[in-house]
Amino acid sequence: MARIFNFSAGPSTLPLETLQEASDKLVDYENSGMSLIEMSHRGKQYDAVHSETVSLVKEVLEVPADYHVLLLQGGATLQFGMIPLAFLKSDMVADYILTGSWAKKAYDDGKAVGRVNVPWDGADEKYSRMPSQNELNLTPDAAYVHICSNETIGGIQFPQFPETGNVPLICDMSSEIMSRKLPWEKIDMVYAGSQKNLAPAGMALVIMKDDLLQKANKVLPAYLRYDLHAEKNSLYNTPPSFVVWMTCLTLRWIKSIGGIDGLIKRRDEKADMLYGMIEDSNGYYSNPVDKASRSPMNVVWRLPSEDLEKKFIDEAGKAGLSGLKGHRSVGGCRASIYNAMPVDGVKTLVDFMKTFMENNR
Repeated sequence: MARIFNFSAGPSTLPLETLQEASDKLVDYENSGMSLIEMSHRGKQYDAVHSETVSLVKEVLEVPADYHVLLLQGGATLQFGMIPLAFLKSDMVADYILTGSWAKKAYDDGKAVGRVNVPWDGADEKYSRMPSQNELNLTPDAAYVHICSNETIGGIQFPQFPETGNVPLICDMSSEIMSRKLPWEKIDMVYAGSQKNLAPAGMALVIMKDDLLQKANKVLPAYLRYDLHAEKNSLYNTPPSFVVWMTCLTLRWIKSIGGIDGLIKRRDEKADMLYGMIEDSNGYYSNPVDKASRSPMNVVWRLPSEDLEKKFIDEAGKAGLSGLKGHRSVGGCRASIYNAMPVDGVKTLVDFMKTFMENNR
């Protein structure tokens, strides 16, 4: 089997060990005579996987005891709507910090539900950086402050989470979940789609403080109620069992390589290597992001012309480097170097970039 290096922003690469274990057990799960994804979600075998997944999330991310871990269908996109439906009451306003495409999508759904305020919008700077604390015009009594901590398309990341005082901070961490330690004293809710750092698409990991959960609207259709999901341990309805299982296997892999500390070491090695290549190219490759806001997960760059970018992406694909085309809204090139991307993958990309530059000046 010849594996290529997949730099796609999502669905994205998964640990090879995780894929192999799932392959080995997919048809006959632990000598049961059937697959785990055929089993009842009320049965003992699936319940063990489900419970282990929740436990591993808490362990790996050092989640405090007063937070709930939820495994919900619909990905992060459903959370864009669930959050304002749950917490944005008619007499309140919610703050949405606009840092790029995904923050804007969450804002659009919030606006469809109730009153929203924009404490900062990076549109005039083409979303090339994150705001500093003193730039945020926050609403003192807002229902919540929403951020996207890492913008996949623009390649920017909040280096520190903003201070929001007594107002709950809700973070979309889809493209950087499990890649950094979290200051839980600042954060009331984290959510992330599964398809970048955890598993295949189809699920959102939600981690919510109990104080926030108690405020959630209960006059909603059942699936939109966070309290029901928490009460039923994310088993109110049939869960996305395959995605939960793959998340469990990925979390086991994370533990095996040293947990969050191990991932941070890999993250920094890969990001330093790739950004170093861009900086050392003397402008042949250019990164439009403010250095203080550079994402270690999604690295974006431009070449001297769009024709060279097309040639770069085409030749990279032939060399086994997939998914390097930038998002259609911004163009250019992008490498998503998520947790499961091996260091060798980035080394191979950097070597290709050097050779391409030498041959196409």
